[in-house]
Amino acid sequence: MNEELVILYEDNHIIVVMKPQNVPSCGDESGDHNLLDQIKAYIKEKYQKPGNVYVGLVHRLDRPTGGVMVYAKTSKAASRLSEQMRSGDFEKKYLTVLCGTPEEERKTLVGYLKKNAVNNMVYLCPPTTDGAKMASLEYKVLESKGKYSLAEVTLHTGRSHQIRVQMAGISHPVFGDMRYGGPEAQKGRLALWAYSLAFTHPVTKERLRFLLEPPKDEIPWKAFDLSQAINLK
Repeated sequence: MNEELVILYEDNHIIVVMKPQNVPSCGDESGDHNLLDQIKAYIKEKYQKPGNVYVGLVHRLDRPTGGVMVYAKTSKAASRLSEQMRSGDFEKKYLTVLCGTPEEERKTLVGYLKKNAVNNMVYLCPPTTDGAKMASLEYKVLESKGKYSLAEVTLHTGRSHQIRVQMAGISHPVFGDMRYGGPEAQKGRLALWAYSLAFTHPVTKERLRFLLEPPKDEIPWKAFDLSQAINLK
């Protein structure tokens, strides 16, 4: 299990890893193998730590989404990173393949979302709806190929299923999105990848940024020039 852990950076305070698609960020009701427990097992084994190992969950990625994640190795680091999340100092960018190409090459989408805990679905709703939360993101189309387009999405808020719901809301769902995409999108693994994560180190105060390409040999990613897309940033 530990051999599968892809570590991008590690020091005494934080560990930055790749979250594989369809692996939960932390334990959930499914009881499935999850990344948080895997990191704990890795630290326990590598540093021969007795008893329970502390690893702090700072942010999440939806189960079908892969990409860069940071976990805290101390409670102080967790607290400081969580504060950055609240203050907006975290910069999270995603690559996604959309069905069709949006008419506007670049646009900020602002709406209100509400989650139904019973079916784990998120819906666009009026701002006056009880429990509605404001959601904002910016997308930029990087390349178009036939019926699909490669886009970069920058999150301004971190709502559950946000990118999937908001892009489906403008009739350009994420490729492979069986939940929100409708029949045209249900052709493979969800094409949503957290490729860029930037934040301030909780102790050294250095500004860090980590980049990670999606699985470029897989459909639909292999239809696009991912290296060029990332180098444009």
